[in-house]
Formats: sequence, structure tokens, C-alpha cells
Amino acid sequence: MDVSKMRGFFITGTDTEIGKTYVTCALLRDLRERGFRPMGYKPVACGDRNDPRAMRIAAGESSFELEKINPVYLRAAVAPSLAAELEQRSLRLEDMTGGLQLLADAGYDPILVEGAGGWEAPLTPGKTMADLAVIMGLPVVLVVGNKLGAVNHAVLTMQGIRARGLECRGVVLNQKEEEWDAACVSNRRLIEEYSGMPVLAELICGQQDIDSRMVLGV
Repeated sequence: MDVSKMRGFFITGTDTEIGKTYVTCALLRDLRERGFRPMGYKPVACGDRNDPRAMRIAAGESSFELEKINPVYLRAAVAPSLAAELEQRSLRLEDMTGGLQLLADAGYDPILVEGAGGWEAPLTPGKTMADLAVIMGLPVVLVVGNKLGAVNHAVLTMQGIRARGLECRGVVLNQKEEEWDAACVSNRRLIEEYSGMPVLAELICGQQDIDSRMVLGV
């Protein structure tokens, strides 16, 4: 895929339910408020389509055709490869990438691509979400849940991103729970120390604003 003329970012996470959509929507809102015409793109959704619905609202395009920002929808709330198997469907990575160029051609800029599950979530036989990210070739933003175990998950995922030869902008640390503990307080410093990557933003529970300039550099 030729992304040389398209400004986009791939939003991944250390796990499922870690806040990828929450962060993506916050970035889309900030970009729109700053005068951009952004759009979210969810290559594959499993279980429901709440994520792409939230992204199109955040982008200010609530009536935009859902199929154009979420080309592959699977009913079972499991990994895409298993969900497709349950529906007896054969998926190809190409089915998940074509719409990206169409959005770029329509003038949306930048485009935020949100993965499903974690970095190595199974997509098709022998292929994972990381393989899809490689095809797209976009800079990666890693969302990490601010909780016990975050440092281990962040470092391992960062190693996986680097092993794929992709640029990683850095980490967004997302606090989902109201209560803080020693891990929550120290995770930012330790993630930066052990991963060698900056924490670009740290969201506390309930925080809905984010500075897209700090995270995306645009």
C-alpha cells in the first residue's frame, strides 16, 4: 500500500479493552477542533460496531456510511480469525485495507486506523494485526492501560513493533480506574526507562481531552 501521500496513524494497544477507541476518539475530536478533517478507520470489528460508530461521531461525520470505515464486521466477540471461522467466512488482509485509500482520496486528513485487540491479535490463518499494520506502513501509537503489569506489556509490544520495522510515535497511558496505586504512579517513568519510548500523553480516568499535537505531531 502506498501511504506516501496519505497522513495516517495506526492506533494499537497492549490488549483488548485497553482504551484504543477512547484514545482514538479523543484524538479525532481534538484534530477536528483544530481545523483538520480527520476520520477514523476500523478495518475489522467483532461483536458489534460501537467502535466505528463512536469514531465517526468524534470525527463529526455521524451519518457517514459505516461500511466505508469498517469494511469487515464479524458477529462473534472473539479474535477475528475465530469469528470468521464461526461464520464460515474467508478473510483476506486486502479486504481490510482498501477503504483506507478511499478515505484519503475523499480528502480526510489525517486518518486514524484502530486495530482490533492487541498487536498480535489473530486475523487470518498465519496473519495477525501486526501484519496488517505492516501492509499499511503507518506510524504506530501504542495505548497502554495504566495498571499493574503495564510496563511488561508495553515493553513486549514495543519490541514487537520494532521487530516489524515500523515507526512508533510513543505511548499513550490510559487510566481506566478511579483508584490509584503504586503501579499507576510509577508506570510512566518505568515505561519510558525500559521501552526507550516517550509517554506522549497520560489520561486520568474520565479525561476526554488530549493534545493531538503531542501524540501525533500534527
